[in-house]
Amino acid sequence: MHKIKGGICAIEGVRANGIKEEKKGLTVILGEGEAAGVFTKNKIKAAPLILTEKNLSSTGKLRGIIANSGSANAFTGKEGYEDAVKMARLLAEEIDSPVEEIGVASTGVIGERIDFDWIRKKFGEVFLKISNTEDASKMANRGIMTTDTREKEFAIEYKGVKIGGIAKGSGMIAPDMATMLSFIYTDAKFSSKILRRSLMRAVDKSFNMLSIDGDMSTNDTVLLTATGDFSMREEDFQRALDEVCLELARKIALDGEGATKYVEVRVKGAKKRGDARIAAKSVVNSSLVKTAIFGGDPNWGRIIAALGYSGAEIDGDKISLFLGNPDEDQNTVILNGEVLRLDEERFREILSKDKIIIEVDLGLGREEAISFGCDLSYDYVKINGAYRT
Repeated sequence: MHKIKGGICAIEGVRANGIKEEKKGLTVILGEGEAAGVFTKNKIKAAPLILTEKNLSSTGKLRGIIANSGSANAFTGKEGYEDAVKMARLLAEEIDSPVEEIGVASTGVIGERIDFDWIRKKFGEVFLKISNTEDASKMANRGIMTTDTREKEFAIEYKGVKIGGIAKGSGMIAPDMATMLSFIYTDAKFSSKILRRSLMRAVDKSFNMLSIDGDMSTNDTVLLTATGDFSMREEDFQRALDEVCLELARKIALDGEGATKYVEVRVKGAKKRGDARIAAKSVVNSSLVKTAIFGGDPNWGRIIAALGYSGAEIDGDKISLFLGNPDEDQNTVILNGEVLRLDEERFREILSKDKIIIEVDLGLGREEAISFGCDLSYDYVKINGAYRT
């Protein structure tokens, strides 16, 4: 398995482009094949998500995706749904496709309808320059960015099959998806049913283990389209898809709103997999843990508290806690329930780095899980306090 250049355009048959003008953006991606999607668990779902989920349930295929940034088109009533249909129809008519084989996505301010006149005006400009170049993938990525500060794309080749994806997400990122969009393509050949099964598994260990601020969006969408004819064992495909989704999740965590440090929480020794997951999520989602990391404060008690209220089975006499990269500078804080004498300076030195790894051994079993996130800084408040202005 090795990384390749090109993002989604590394996949044969995929063409893309995008445009970003101040707070508005538009992305168009072409790539035909069996498809599947995973969507937000928020009970308030955005109009484009409802439409895309309906389309995939009906056909199991996609021929293209059209997405906008700036307005979420969520909680916008019948008019908002009609706007989503108009977006789908705009692309469908251009490529002579059924509307039911078009995916639509939006991201931005909730409660605001899309500016369809702007989208229609810019669509021709975007479509005219659609291509399969590395730059085209990056432009498509930029078209869906909101508070993101950088593009997020990743592609790999494994056993002759390529998988590439782009993603956006920077804030309103919580376990069980995030305010994020991700579009993934592969030249493997699988049915929609297998793609959905594989995507759900990959999302479960990647995007669903990601948290920036604890808020869950109305628009979260991950779409996977298989455009090719390459055969591959399902378990091999799963391994490759997992890697792409994990890397995209890490890139989102690295670009959290106002973030200064990437945080990874590794929990092992749980009796059940579910316990490992909720324990890891609880720590990465804790505002007190995040702020301590931002301030370089060696307040490890906040980690223990987050484990204690996580809902996971915990025995304080068996917990071990380590801070730092196990390959470089790991520091043991607690060993089998006993607090070791701490070197405060050493602790602060570890917390001053831009990548923080927290490792917990619950000492109860063999199950493990990893969660991803970042610190919580002053800039996070500034960004979100002025989001609409």
